[in-house]
Amino acid sequence: MGEGFSVRYPCPMTALFGPLPLPDLLLLLAALTAAGLVGGLVAGLFGVGGGTVIVPAVFYAFEVLGVGGEGNLHTAIGTSLLTIVATSWRSLRAHRAHGAVDEAVLKTWTPWVAAGALVGAAVAGFTSMQGLAIVYGVCLLVVAAQMGLLSERVTLRRDLPEGWGRRVTGTVIGGLSAMMGIGGGSFGGMMMTLCGRPIHQAVATASGFGLAIGAAATLGFVVFGWDAGGRPPLSLGYVNVPGAVVMAVLTTAVAPWGAKLAHSLDRAVLRRAFAVWLLVTAGAVVVKAL
Repeated sequence: MGEGFSVRYPCPMTALFGPLPLPDLLLLLAALTAAGLVGGLVAGLFGVGGGTVIVPAVFYAFEVLGVGGEGNLHTAIGTSLLTIVATSWRSLRAHRAHGAVDEAVLKTWTPWVAAGALVGAAVAGFTSMQGLAIVYGVCLLVVAAQMGLLSERVTLRRDLPEGWGRRVTGTVIGGLSAMMGIGGGSFGGMMMTLCGRPIHQAVATASGFGLAIGAAATLGFVVFGWDAGGRPPLSLGYVNVPGAVVMAVLTTAVAPWGAKLAHSLDRAVLRRAFAVWLLVTAGAVVVKAL
């Protein structure tokens, strides 16, 4: 070889994750692992989307480590949505085995929930990180208020809406859930309990909503974020592949543990404690994004 001529072989880690140093890469993977474990437990304990934990954890991991940029919150939400597909599918199978799912509700509501999820993904794709943070924070406050202030037995009407009421409500549930990166448990389960359905049936049926929301919204976040800038390395649109794989495996494995743990603890105290945590998280995400 002549002088001045050399062949450089790129480091595999650099090729995959860009210029992220190894210590920061390990810290990122540790943060994703922790988020997946806690998210799975939360989903099993409270019947709410693990995205209420996963989204802020992944967003802060990206921000603190300095990867990505303006698209970090969008990517955290899109990544959470992909994990919801796996978690909701397993949850729905388990609930069906116990006969807890209202199949008629699932069949008539799912198309509108899925359509709303696509709309929510499209709106998120054209929304700034600051605007999306405000939507996320406000909706998280609603979830926190419902968990911390309302009894699971409180009802507003005797049964679920039909006709245009079903279409509008289902679309709103799907849209807001997609923009927050959560499954159907938060808004779908809340809607069913407020309409007089038993809490166990509401959680079981809403897991099917989560499957529809996760699948439709993930597709939307990939498409609408395909050419967006400011995304972390190894992201397809607004979905971070390694983050989704790590958390999908962990949340799917851990969710049944959370469900078992729920039967041995004071559920009312846990709900209030988690509501307080959601309030702090909502404020932290909004402040960081703004």
